[in-house]
Amino acid sequence: MSTASAVGAEMHTLVRRLYPLCRSITGDGVRETLRIIGEDLPLDVTEVPSGTEVFDWTVPPEWTIRDAYIVDAAGRRVVDFAVSNLHVVGYSEPVSRRMSLAELRPHLHTLPDHPDWIPYRTSYYQRDWGFCLTQRTLDALERDGDDAVYDVVIDADLADGHLTYAEHVVPGQVSDEVLISCHVCHPSLANDNLAGIAVASQLARHLARQTPHYTYRFLFAPGTIGSITWLARNQHRIDRVAHGLVLACAGDRGQLTYKRSRRGDAGIDRAAAHVLSTSERPHRVVDFSPYGYDERQYCSPGFNLGVGCLTRTPYAAYSEYHTSADNPDFVTPDAMADTLAVCRELLAVLDRDRRYVNLNPHGEPQLGKRGLYEALGGRSDAKQAQLAMLWVLNYSDGDHSLLDIAERAKLPFDAIAAAADALLAAELVKE
Repeated sequence: MSTASAVGAEMHTLVRRLYPLCRSITGDGVRETLRIIGEDLPLDVTEVPSGTEVFDWTVPPEWTIRDAYIVDAAGRRVVDFAVSNLHVVGYSEPVSRRMSLAELRPHLHTLPDHPDWIPYRTSYYQRDWGFCLTQRTLDALERDGDDAVYDVVIDADLADGHLTYAEHVVPGQVSDEVLISCHVCHPSLANDNLAGIAVASQLARHLARQTPHYTYRFLFAPGTIGSITWLARNQHRIDRVAHGLVLACAGDRGQLTYKRSRRGDAGIDRAAAHVLSTSERPHRVVDFSPYGYDERQYCSPGFNLGVGCLTRTPYAAYSEYHTSADNPDFVTPDAMADTLAVCRELLAVLDRDRRYVNLNPHGEPQLGKRGLYEALGGRSDAKQAQLAMLWVLNYSDGDHSLLDIAERAKLPFDAIAAAADALLAAELVKE
């Protein structure tokens, strides 16, 4: 098994392990998820009390659910939280009632176009309750008529507690940071949640084996309220965030999609576009919109951070999105390994991008007498490497970075960076 295959299999194992947990924007499901991530990745966990004001929001009560079900007249659980945690609308209020199907129906959610799938629904900020079930199950209930009676129970609490998020920091040579953010608030959804967590965890472990230029901060937080809370608590150090990336939908078979930051031309926007275009992978690069994942919080006008979003098939663009069909079989080890590889390439560009000054700028310096031509001898990419050296020499004027040069030359960033290293060693350029 190749290294990429082994890492892909390891990420898929993590997805399967996390899949059964009932996560929400608060509660023990998030804590247990972070505990499992923390087995291989040291985490700094923060608990923020309910009622804490964070900009225009307030940290909500903590939701705890123990059981939930609908029982028919024969005593059978026709809908059972123990079978799938998607069966309960997230943040449902406690309920214990006997009611007819006619009374119950407004609280039932199905997907008529996909009769065997359970939808995912929430009611975070409006007190309500409900159940999600397959259309086939509802059809069976309706055969017994509107007067059929059911015992309906949601054994849950909404009480003062905490919102929980966690951070892992890989120290760099400078204090400027790259923020990698993923949400941890969805229940049993493998692609829209867990695949991003698995890729982020592996990416952090990879960086820990390097000596990166930037400091890398990995944030595992509930969507929307989690990132807003983190931003509110870290306003004093937001100016350290040089680049950022939101990871989501990282494991499906679709092509990679990069969504630009609100700035549109931030360093990470340019690096992502360059990496994807030179990799020859099928991909899309799309403009920012204030809809999607937590990039919309980091890119809100009061912060306007250079934070993009990397997914495979984007938000709500695949039929399995927010349904029980988004299960561990929907995501693949190969897709997660490919997402991880692109993340590594992208961060390598950010980490290596520098500006240089040509120390011999009057005419083209003689490369042969410095052994630079001989160093290329026998290489299959000798022509590209030689061309990269000429580009770096010509544009090392203190104003152009290596990424600027790679874009202008239409050469892979790695080739430009290798040329810069060779020229630096030959004392033809300096940072």
